[in-house]
Amino acid sequence: MKTARLISVTMLATVALTACSSEPDDDDGGNGVPLSWIRQEYGRSGAGYIDSRDRTSKVADEIHGHTSARDRTSDGDMVFLRYRDDIVAISPYKRGSRIEVDDYRSGYKRWRSRIGNVWPDPDTSAFRGGGPGSGK
Repeated sequence: MKTARLISVTMLATVALTACSSEPDDDDGGNGVPLSWIRQEYGRSGAGYIDSRDRTSKVADEIHGHTSARDRTSDGDMVFLRYRDDIVAISPYKRGSRIEVDDYRSGYKRWRSRIGNVWPDPDTSAFRGGGPGSGK
């Protein structure tokens, strides 16, 4: 009996932790970044993902083709996809591309010099976030 309870408690805890994950993903409904798909499609490398063959614009097309981005912009050799609460940055890497996913606020701060004149600053009152009920 104790073993059955322990297994049940462990399974419930695992489900709860999975449901509460703060990592960006496409499972939260409506214009979420397709992180699960990116994980499956591209090789993991440090904090990002790598496509060893395709250039940045082709990788951006692939990601956008799987889950439409809210907006897209490029600066020099980089391409940025904006999703509801996240930014996907695609940069050249060797003969292919590196894909990095940041939540919108962190990504905006990180890439401000490249996207600051295109997308709204999340730290201003004019920014209308992305989640349900946020900024509305």
